Amino acid sequence: MSGMLARRWSAVILVVIVLDQITKAYFHTQFAPGQRLNVLPFFDWILTYNMGAAFSFLANAGGWQRWFFVALALIVSAYCWRWLRREADPRVQLALALIIGGALGNVIDRIWLGKVIDFVLVYWAPWNWYYPAFNVADSAICIGAALMLWSAFVGAKRA
Repeated sequence: MSGMLARRWSAVILVVIVLDQITKAYFHTQFAPGQRLNVLPFFDWILTYNMGAAFSFLANAGGWQRWFFVALALIVSAYCWRWLRREADPRVQLALALIIGGALGNVIDRIWLGKVIDFVLVYWAPWNWYYPAFNVADSAICIGAALMLWSAFVGAKRA
């Protein structure tokens, strides 16, 4: 990968991290834990903290999970960066940049607070269905993973 491409994808990673940290800082300072603000009939702002991983996996594991998830995210980010530098498909490069930015955004929270700040709550009240609260970093990781899958299916169709 050329230096210009590396800078482009580094910029995407940095934008994800900065947006993630700015939004988390806002909710961390302006909301009390558990405070909710209804935005739409299916969407609230809420301040919650997650000591685990996705869907609060290992949230009550006793504290060791903090450093486990930091190490895991750093290893995955390094692997994704290496892959990104060798990848030719811009869709896959974008997907990897989003995943790296999201992973590092959550790593900052884990190092700083020992837990991840979440503030987006999506739900469907008539069915009493709630999706676990999430943040910009989580969104970037999910969008990156979806792009990666889409690229794999589109690439498989072309071959």
